[in-house]
Amino acid sequence: MAVTPSTMLPLGTPAPAFALPDITGDTVSSETYKGFPLLVMFICNHCPFVKHVATELAQIGRDYRDKLAIIAINSNDVASHPEDAPDKMKLEAAHRGYAFPYLYDETQEVAKAYHAACTPDFFLFDREHKLVYRGQLDDSRPKSDIPVTGADLRAAIDAVLAGKPISDKQRPSAGCNIKWKAGNAPAYFG
Repeated sequence: MAVTPSTMLPLGTPAPAFALPDITGDTVSSETYKGFPLLVMFICNHCPFVKHVATELAQIGRDYRDKLAIIAINSNDVASHPEDAPDKMKLEAAHRGYAFPYLYDETQEVAKAYHAACTPDFFLFDREHKLVYRGQLDDSRPKSDIPVTGADLRAAIDAVLAGKPISDKQRPSAGCNIKWKAGNAPAYFG
C-alpha cells in the first residue's frame, strides 16, 4: 500500500471556490458557507486509509454539524476506479452515516485548486475562509494499532470555533494518492 502525503498548502491560503454536485444531484457551492468555518475533506470509497477513518469522519460530521460547514469531495477518476462512482458514493454515504454533503469532482479541477494529493486530505478554514489547518486526522494509520480518535483535526476545529490560534506545526495527512485521469495529474503532484 503506497502512502502519499498531503501537500501542506500554505496557511492563510483563501479557500478555493467550488460548485459541485452532491450524491443527490444538487449542486453545493462554497458560497453557501460564507461566514462559517469550513472543513473540506478529500475522500473516496475504496481507499484503505479512508475506510480506516470513515467511522470517525461520520462522527465528526455529527459532532460538529451545527457548528461549522463540513463537506467531503471525491475527485478520483471513476474510469480507473469505478467503485468511486457517484452511485457508489451514495451507497457509501448511507452505509457510513455521513451527515455532510459528499460531492463529486468529475473534472478534478477542485482537487487541483486545493492542491489535494491524497485520500483523506483535510483543509480547515476559519470564518473568513483562510486556511488554518491542513494536516492529519490523527496518528492512526491502517495496521498501526493506534486507535482512531480524530485528535489532531478535532483540536484544530475546537480552536477555530473558540477563536483561538492553531499551531503551525501540523503533520501532513497520508493516504492513497488521488486517482488522476490520464494526463491530468497536476504539477505539484510527484
